Amino acid sequence: MALPASFDVTFAPTTRIVSVVRRFAMSLYERILEDDEMSSQLALATHELLENAVKYNIDEATLLRVTLTPHSESLSEIVVTIRTRNRATAENIRIAERLITQVREAEDPFMFYQQLIEVSADEPQRSGLGLARIRAETEMTIDFTIEGDEIEIIARAQVRPGGEP
Repeated sequence: MALPASFDVTFAPTTRIVSVVRRFAMSLYERILEDDEMSSQLALATHELLENAVKYNIDEATLLRVTLTPHSESLSEIVVTIRTRNRATAENIRIAERLITQVREAEDPFMFYQQLIEVSADEPQRSGLGLARIRAETEMTIDFTIEGDEIEIIARAQVRPGGEP
């Protein structure tokens, strides 16, 4: 296992690229983690975050950065970090900030995800389902930073190669 491993992808926002990047990320996760289920979950998170970044981008570029590094305290664990960065309208940044805070603070991420599914039937466009799904299904932490009109969304997990998260 060669760590640290990382890749950055910057491209003009287009949904056609999202699936290609997901497949590439899945291949990297499978090779390093040797765990098909965890690799699939991380590929899902990569896809959801990148799809949101593309959907709400108001600029010529969307950034995805994936890093896999050894955990500083446990040599048997890897920290996987998925970051997306894009420019967005002030309204979309406020909505993302609210949704991420709700997802992060939910006592039961799976129950929160189920509630969002019900609510989103009436308003599917800005439901936060993708973020809630990442938290519920992958147990990744989700955070964000905002600098002017740029938002960076960060999902992070500690995983054991070939084993349980």
